[in-house]
Amino acid sequence: MSHLVTGIAQLVTNDPALGDGSELGLLEHAAIVVENERVAWVGPAVQAPSADTATDLGGRAVVPGFVDSHSHLVFAGDRSAEFAARMTGEPYTGGGIATTMAATRAAGDEELLEHVQKLLAEMRSQGTTTVEIKSGYGLDVEEEARALRIAAQVTSEVTFLGAHVVPPALRDRREDYVKLVAGDMLAACAPYARWADVFCEPASAYAFDGDETRTILQACAAAGLELRVHGNQLSAGPGVQIATELDAASVDHCTHLTDADVAALGAAGQRIDPENPSTGTVATLLPGVEFSTRSPYPDARRLLAAGAVIALASDCNPGSCFTSSMPLVIALAVREMNMSPAQALWSATLGGAIALRRNDIGRVRVGARADLAVLEAPSYLHLAYRPGVPLARTLEL
Repeated sequence: MSHLVTGIAQLVTNDPALGDGSELGLLEHAAIVVENERVAWVGPAVQAPSADTATDLGGRAVVPGFVDSHSHLVFAGDRSAEFAARMTGEPYTGGGIATTMAATRAAGDEELLEHVQKLLAEMRSQGTTTVEIKSGYGLDVEEEARALRIAAQVTSEVTFLGAHVVPPALRDRREDYVKLVAGDMLAACAPYARWADVFCEPASAYAFDGDETRTILQACAAAGLELRVHGNQLSAGPGVQIATELDAASVDHCTHLTDADVAALGAAGQRIDPENPSTGTVATLLPGVEFSTRSPYPDARRLLAAGAVIALASDCNPGSCFTSSMPLVIALAVREMNMSPAQALWSATLGGAIALRRNDIGRVRVGARADLAVLEAPSYLHLAYRPGVPLARTLEL
């Protein structure tokens, strides 16, 4: 069956070869034909071919579905009191992860899966069509494998994050925990994951230093997992340099960057081919975290000027950023990180796809997945222009 989507006031394709030739590839008064969940045709509505069925959007804008390339959805418990404390001046250190660990270990599989599905429904209701999900709240072999099995039921973008923090019982035996993550835990978890990640943050007593990070990532790469890094969130640590050295797909947070870090991300960005994003490191920015922790925002314009490729993601998690809203992330990136509305939307769609090394999502062109978000507005500009208003939703065909 073919399906015609028409009545599109403005279509963002993220393909400069289409529409106005800009990076967003804007098409006014557009239409799309979908077959077998793929885009079969895209162009001006007046040239649209016939199809078996049709949907008229009545003058709304359509954008590629948001690609949320960083989230932590497999958890139980509540840390709203921790958020309230931060709003009155308590700094974020990562220590609260242990609270979530205890609640998650106590929850059953069905409870965890239901919670993940609830959050995914929230995301889809706001236009997100692809989600990466990390483990990291189990922090032992059995619990980490369980979290990944649950995540794998709802997404193919599953990330092993046994190296989230060192659990309380092993704080005095860090070396033993690093060996566990890089050994038995990795062996149990690798069959369920595509990715591996490490929270590299020497400024935190709970996370991992540069040597520990490199050891774990190299073991994960040897086991066949592709790499990601939590880096430079609390300080200008070694995360960016390790990520670019090991050709990780992304380094996420990037809040505190030296000139050398910016240069490394710029050089890594120059190696990225959006048509075949198999190498190079994306800088994934998570402005919801800065909003929720009262931290300084990264300077996205500084990264863009250096040639870095930027993705935007929610980092939806119970501690440092409990939002599922990519439109909010876009608005924060525009207001607080010096991004233009076009740059922010590109980073929340095609930037996220590149961070996941995917070329079938994040854009609207023939052959791509028909992952679309429709806006209750005539232009993508309203995503930042009307913050907090529920404008975006996944287009269900």
